[in-house]
Amino acid sequence: MSKKGHKKTNALRILDTHHIPYEVFTYEWSEEQAAGVHVAESLQIPVEQVFKTLVGKGNVTGHVVFCIPVEGELDMKQAARVSGNKSVELIAVKELLPLTGYLRGGCSPLGMKKAFPTFFDASIEHISSVYVSAGLRGMQVQVEPTSLITVVEGTVAPLTMG
Repeated sequence: MSKKGHKKTNALRILDTHHIPYEVFTYEWSEEQAAGVHVAESLQIPVEQVFKTLVGKGNVTGHVVFCIPVEGELDMKQAARVSGNKSVELIAVKELLPLTGYLRGGCSPLGMKKAFPTFFDASIEHISSVYVSAGLRGMQVQVEPTSLITVVEGTVAPLTMG
């Protein structure tokens, strides 16, 4: 769970380049416990601070990235609307690595192979720090939300159901 001795990922290199303070946390990752709620439980942090990264493809814009709370469900109509599309579909897991450079369970909004339009759920505005994947399964990075949004040139909008 400490910052020391962790592997430097593309996501962390980007934060370093922009002089953004962060802290890295590690936990045991397994396919059986791949859900983001497991991350919060393992790290003993509030679940509303842990965000998952979803990659979709819009019918107009092409690939788009959505970061939402791990307990949330992406509202596909809202995702399409805010990203300038009529429809958005999440990409297949097998497409994730070649497209982003990340595996499922380790996909970060930072450091993908290419910069895609990135949208953060509006709930991010109500938390002081957010945890997102650091680019490897079993590794999260804690960062101040505004800094994260700025680095990826993200947009904040309501994205979850309910």
